[in-house]
Amino acid sequence: MVLLTEPDIDHLPIINNSCKSPSFFNDIPVIDLSKPDSKNLIVKACEEFGFFKVVNHDVPMEFISKLESEAIKFFSSPLSEKLKAGPADPFGYGNRQIGQSGDIGWVEYILLSTNSEFNYQKFASVLGVNPENIRAAVNDYVTEVKKMSCEILEMLAEGLNIHPTNVFSKLLKDEKSDSVFRLNHYPPCPDIQEFNAKNLIGFGEHTDPQIISVSRSNNTSGLQILLKNGNWFSVPPDQNSFFINVGDSLQVMTNGRFKSVKHRLLTNSLKSRLSMIYFGGPPLSEKIAPLPSLMEGEESSLYKEFTWFEYKKSAFKSRLAENRLTLFEKFGASL
Repeated sequence: MVLLTEPDIDHLPIINNSCKSPSFFNDIPVIDLSKPDSKNLIVKACEEFGFFKVVNHDVPMEFISKLESEAIKFFSSPLSEKLKAGPADPFGYGNRQIGQSGDIGWVEYILLSTNSEFNYQKFASVLGVNPENIRAAVNDYVTEVKKMSCEILEMLAEGLNIHPTNVFSKLLKDEKSDSVFRLNHYPPCPDIQEFNAKNLIGFGEHTDPQIISVSRSNNTSGLQILLKNGNWFSVPPDQNSFFINVGDSLQVMTNGRFKSVKHRLLTNSLKSRLSMIYFGGPPLSEKIAPLPSLMEGEESSLYKEFTWFEYKKSAFKSRLAENRLTLFEKFGASL
């Protein structure tokens, strides 16, 4: 099975782990959406980690399995066939290249708009792939994950005593919401076994620019988060749960009370990793700024006001690892 172009280890990003490899972080906040105290726990998790795991959600397993099956079918196709669904412009199939600023990784992906009018015909010429099946699987899955995301954001607003509680969720529900959906496939890379002290980067360290991102993967490890103490920790995989990231936009809207978390993906030498991520974004024209209701006393805004279009454009031009919010911070403000 041809998955990606042949790995050129010399030109792919690596991590030298001559010291101790990152250990599993078992203290990740777990939010049970069926519990009445979840709203306060979500606020605490966003303040302390910018990251948490969700259990007892209402996303049907049949939708998850259906989408995973369609994704595996596509990514298992020969590279020559998959390339017919590319290049990513930004939507479609891509591999190795992440964005337009020179970042690369051991990953192949499909990036899709969640707009109901998005055209899936790029996939029509891929042998053995039915674009209508992909469209139906993505729409069913995204509809449910978006619903869960809005529920989480409304619980978050309630926990912050913000009224109305749809202050965040309405941006995702807006018909002009600029939300996207990504399927990432990290094939096994047996060649890295020769480099005992190194890990190959699948997707380099970064924060997500949107309001919220919701990810789910198969049972293969690889996701790592950067904690406040400056250490990377591996996230134990859980194929039945979802992982939530605070995005840069939510950090700004809470005036830095919540921090978007840096994360990265490492490859596995033996097992492939498939992840599906919903990025909940506002309309392009939406102005992003700290909410006045969250400003206490003489507290001043740490950020300049900007539109989502302006921030998205700036983020698109930057390298993955850059702190993209720096350009929008007010000088003299302390984060």
